[in-house]
Amino acid sequence: MITLLRRCGVIALAALCWHAVALRASDVPYVPTSMNVVDAMLVLGGVGPDDYLIDLGSGDGRISIRAATRFGTRGMGVDLDDRLVRMALADARKQGVADKLVFEARNLFSTDISRATVVTTYLLQSINLQLRPLLFEQLKPGTRIVSHDFDFSDWSPDQKITIDVPDKPYGPPRSDIMLWVVPANMAGVWQWSLPGSAAYELRLEQKFQMLVGAAVAQGQPLRLGDARVKGDAVSFTLSGTADVQRYTGRIDGNRITGEVVLRSGERALPWRAERIKTGKINIGGL
Repeated sequence: MITLLRRCGVIALAALCWHAVALRASDVPYVPTSMNVVDAMLVLGGVGPDDYLIDLGSGDGRISIRAATRFGTRGMGVDLDDRLVRMALADARKQGVADKLVFEARNLFSTDISRATVVTTYLLQSINLQLRPLLFEQLKPGTRIVSHDFDFSDWSPDQKITIDVPDKPYGPPRSDIMLWVVPANMAGVWQWSLPGSAAYELRLEQKFQMLVGAAVAQGQPLRLGDARVKGDAVSFTLSGTADVQRYTGRIDGNRITGEVVLRSGERALPWRAERIKTGKINIGGL
């Protein structure tokens, strides 16, 4: 559901709002999300009974209510329209899931979302861009963000699907559904050594989930490839030695533990790296 202060009751106006590029959250029209889109969003986000879902711009609450009735998910919906919030509360009681859900009439930008394991949105891109710093500030690595139709500009989704929506009230009869996984911060300088091998140093810069950088082993440069981080999981390759090395691991603060596969012999070795200098994730600007 798209957050609103004043409901746009005319489809033509909703179509105009579709093309808007610089709106306040209070100016975004309310357009109900088709239920097949709701179901696809929940499946793409891997929503389950252990999740806490926060729907930003929850409208009549259908995403949160569907998650609760189908998966037993707890959560919260926020919307600026008090009338829609009352509708959501009434429907949650009717569906027997009022004990699992909270709906509040409030501004999404002043909402504490740190508890979420899943965040859902149906907001214009201009609002998503304003929301982006809040997501990186408050959400833990691994939190899933699922958006209907509108992306986060140069923050590319980790996964995207398109489904048919015959009853869509604006535009083509189809919808894009996109998933992002909040990445851990891997920027900085990392060091490690492998059994019977030289010491390694890897310097990384990070923009969203993508990593670029350079590595050396005993002063010899190595080529970094396929480097990315998804939640707390990191993967990359190093080449320029006798073997192409494929690294996978989990980040925990300034430590990574995982394994490295030496392609020539398909040998897997334990791998542990320590960060000696911390960098900062580049999340772009508005």
